[in-house]
Amino acid sequence: MSTIAEITQFARDIRVATLKALTHLGFGHYGGSMSVVETLAVLYGEVMRVDPSDPDWPERDYFVLSKGHAGPALYSTLALKGFFPQEALMTLNENGTRLPSHPDRLKTRGVDATTGSLGQGISIAGGIALGHKLAGRSNRVFCIVGDGELNEGQCWEAFQFIAHHRLNNLTVFVDWNKQQLDGELDEIISAFDLEGKFRAFGFDVCTVKGNDIAALLDVVKPVPPADARPRLVILDSIKGQGVPYLENLSNSHHLRLTDEMRQALNDTIEQLEAAHD
Repeated sequence: MSTIAEITQFARDIRVATLKALTHLGFGHYGGSMSVVETLAVLYGEVMRVDPSDPDWPERDYFVLSKGHAGPALYSTLALKGFFPQEALMTLNENGTRLPSHPDRLKTRGVDATTGSLGQGISIAGGIALGHKLAGRSNRVFCIVGDGELNEGQCWEAFQFIAHHRLNNLTVFVDWNKQQLDGELDEIISAFDLEGKFRAFGFDVCTVKGNDIAALLDVVKPVPPADARPRLVILDSIKGQGVPYLENLSNSHHLRLTDEMRQALNDTIEQLEAAHD
């Protein structure tokens, strides 16, 4: 069993690897990749049954990154777990890469679902969970959805489907980082009462800080068999989480780096690596 200190270190390693890959590329989805780092560290560092030597292991737990633009953070997680060499991270989004901008299950070892067209990933996760449920298998399914992604009506159709079929083998995370591509969430379409809406849709709902590893470990425990409700965790996160420079930008959803930005991010990488030493 991993300790909180070990998972915290894993999160730091994921953050550093993701920053290096994106900064080497010179552009990409920084903010939303950073805000899911701790969740990925908890899932892949402690909770999920996976086998890097056999990505298609039938008894594995499944992960679907519905907000596919955070793919760089998922790739770093998979590389650090040993699904493929860490050197491959430097090919992110380059011609011929096996690490495209958004996850592609046909290209990247360890990716369970191709995502990036927002709204579709949560539907895929619901289908995977139903398949396991009908077959009587114990595989768990985890899915991260973006808060801006909730503007897609397909998400709410999927949530209703998930609750109707009582898919308590599925845990959904909503990355509530409060920004989306075009600006602040409340400026585009207000989320209103997220907890209330998901409870009305039949979910067991809780909100935790997106960087609180202890709280994340607690909320991802298996749902008791007697409780047929699927669990939904609202991650109260920050765009660019864990990187003060990114946290303080007006919008870090997608950046094309200037020399100043590159220097600031390289400084952050050095600081995080020094903290590791």
